[in-house]
Amino acid sequence: MIVLWETKVKKLPQRSNYAAIESVEVIDSHTVDFHLKAADPVLLTKLAGYGAMIVPPKYIQEKGEDFFNTHPVGTDPFKLASYEPKVGIKLEAYDKHWGGAPKLSNLNFRFISEPSTAVAELQSGRVDLVIPPTIPIGMISTIEKSPELDVVTTVSPSVYALRFNTKNGITKDERVRKALIYGVDRQAIIDSILGGQASAISSFRTPISFGHDPEMSPLPYDPAKAMQLLKAAGIKPGTKVQIDIRGNDSTFNEVTQAIASYLQIIGLNATIKPYETSVLINDIIPAGKTGEMFQQGWGGWTLDYDNTAYFMYHTGEKWNPYDSDPELDKLLESQRSLTDSKKREDILKSIANYTADRALEMPLYNLNAIYAVSKKVKGFVPVPDSRMRLNNVTVE
Repeated sequence: MIVLWETKVKKLPQRSNYAAIESVEVIDSHTVDFHLKAADPVLLTKLAGYGAMIVPPKYIQEKGEDFFNTHPVGTDPFKLASYEPKVGIKLEAYDKHWGGAPKLSNLNFRFISEPSTAVAELQSGRVDLVIPPTIPIGMISTIEKSPELDVVTTVSPSVYALRFNTKNGITKDERVRKALIYGVDRQAIIDSILGGQASAISSFRTPISFGHDPEMSPLPYDPAKAMQLLKAAGIKPGTKVQIDIRGNDSTFNEVTQAIASYLQIIGLNATIKPYETSVLINDIIPAGKTGEMFQQGWGGWTLDYDNTAYFMYHTGEKWNPYDSDPELDKLLESQRSLTDSKKREDILKSIANYTADRALEMPLYNLNAIYAVSKKVKGFVPVPDSRMRLNNVTVE
């Protein structure tokens, strides 16, 4: 049986990651052949990610997709026991798992939307682990003071930036965009607001992503250079700029307040406009209705810069509502089918340099993955992407 791939994924938000697939042929119960339109050196990684999880077709045909969404069947060492929307998920150990039974008999995932509540539950012993991005930076020192708790961090693929509206307003001018970057002391923000749990980035990707260029450095804090560029661009003191953010992100809200203060120093009047997360990411950004700058965080889950760059910069992509650059499109497309890793890496580095030269965003920081864990938990290893492996974890 051969399934035409495009008919299945053309409406899905992750379709660009799987554009190389033309069809999928079922060989036997354990084998499928992927027929590709072009080579894709990152395809296996993409297929292992959340965009292409394996699901049981007969089960879905019998029960329907809505039922499957609340009663999933997968290949995890734990199986679903119960699911209560907005409350939590209970899992039980699956003794027949192909990798061996897990050491824990069950897991109880609780959905706690308020970070302070999650930390309070950890302190009281009612939860054993709080995962990213729940832990507010300001609460780390409180957690660390507890003799019963640990804060465990690791470098993550998550990056944060303020992306620019390159089509409208004063940020249409590249000089203005660079002025805004020069005008913000990002290292000071990392040290003071983020407690050193992040590192400055020179472009919108992390050091652990394939395609990282270690020779690139973030633009320095230089308010005099910023004001010089603004003057050259004809921007008058007091000019307003709008920054659109997620209203429920307390840490980034504090970061943005600091950025607004820095922009005031170079003569700009920055206003912050908060949105509900779903409204910002599903309406305001894709429809190109933002102000001059808007919040963008990205997980980079393939640990390959293509996954970030293609979505951020290619013409017509959801996260690129304003910019269209044929030269950049050509660079992005040229590396996607290369199996020569050195050539791919060189092109990805050139993309990072090209986008930084055009100042398509204000790169801010690469934030660590921060976990708070009870000392009763043994064998826990923090992972960069929050997809935890709990097979060998125990709780005393």
